[in-house]
Amino acid sequence: MTPGRIVVDRVSRAFRVYPKAQRTLKDVFVSRGRLRATDVQALRDVSLTVEPGDALGLVGRNGSGKSTLLRLISGIITPTSGRIEAGGRIASLLELGAGFHPDFTGRENVFLNGSIHGLSRARVREVMDEIVSFAELERFIDLPVRTYSSGMFMRLGFSVAAHIEADVLLLDEVFAVGDEQFQRKCFGKIAEFKNRGGTIVFVSHDAQAVERLCDRAVLLRQGEVAFDGPTQEAIAAYRRLLGADARPDELEAGLREWGTGEARIVSAALLDDDGDERPQFVSGEPVVVRLAVEAEAGVAAPRVSLELRDDDGVVLGSVSQELGALGWSGGGRREVRFRLDRLPLAEGRFHLRFALADAATGAPLHALDDALRFFVFPADGESGLVRLEGAWSMEDSAPAAPTSGK
Repeated sequence: MTPGRIVVDRVSRAFRVYPKAQRTLKDVFVSRGRLRATDVQALRDVSLTVEPGDALGLVGRNGSGKSTLLRLISGIITPTSGRIEAGGRIASLLELGAGFHPDFTGRENVFLNGSIHGLSRARVREVMDEIVSFAELERFIDLPVRTYSSGMFMRLGFSVAAHIEADVLLLDEVFAVGDEQFQRKCFGKIAEFKNRGGTIVFVSHDAQAVERLCDRAVLLRQGEVAFDGPTQEAIAAYRRLLGADARPDELEAGLREWGTGEARIVSAALLDDDGDERPQFVSGEPVVVRLAVEAEAGVAAPRVSLELRDDDGVVLGSVSQELGALGWSGGGRREVRFRLDRLPLAEGRFHLRFALADAATGAPLHALDDALRFFVFPADGESGLVRLEGAWSMEDSAPAAPTSGK
């Protein structure tokens, strides 16, 4: 098998599921014959080929078999039927930090994890400084990993896996690691691997990440290949699958965009009073939200909605507008604006979610979750999330008249 080549030939995988977990030997004997197992078919007759140097995206709804297919390619599990072959060394970024011992230091766990991936101690020593620097853990590398935050733990796991000299890289939602700056570093490292000619198989609900990294994508639906072709077409088909849900379950897994696509939000921006795009504002400033909205011919004017959230995801407010009431008869492209004369936020980082829906039925046409992020800096004497606008006043208060005692 050529290094970097992957062949999946008519692969199926079933799991046997029991209605109640049997934790002890006694449970097995007591429940013998009472609990009937059911077979869950995770994949059905899946076939695909990935050539060396290709980047393949796997998309689909939760439970469609994406992660199962990655685990089959990595060799963690074996297929129920069919054949899978992958040439060369495989690096898997599926469960970041898998194999870390909580009582070992970060440095000791790098050696342990490196050996699990087939690296010699000499090779780990060569790349140790690079691994530690990439994970940004210079001050903590000699502390037990049980003292690490979840973000530190995941960063170290990614850094070890990313520095393995491999022919195939398997990625499962890796861009949920760390903050935005570290996510950009992760993407740069993966893009560097791709440019060296490595083969990538990438699972993500983040359509933009899949489109940036992959030229080809496979859409899985209930364990079967529903589409195999250009990434943009696969993403469009995936969004149509999500079109019936106003808030899909996949939001928790990183989904950022969905809908039937008959009408779309082409672009979104925050503007100041001079019409300039800005990512940060001072509390009380005027702010304009600008959306470019496009609808297919014959599609009625949709309803647009805006939702404001804080950095913890708490909804602070929402507003909606039927575009037909603004004079749009449907079809074509329009620019829609929403103006706030005084930004009612005091301080913090905030997120905007936009959505288009059928004005008559409420069916989701296009939704952009976490579409814009912006910062608000406090004006003098303000703090917290919300700006409290009001006027103080004071009046003389006459003393209460004395009461006469009897």
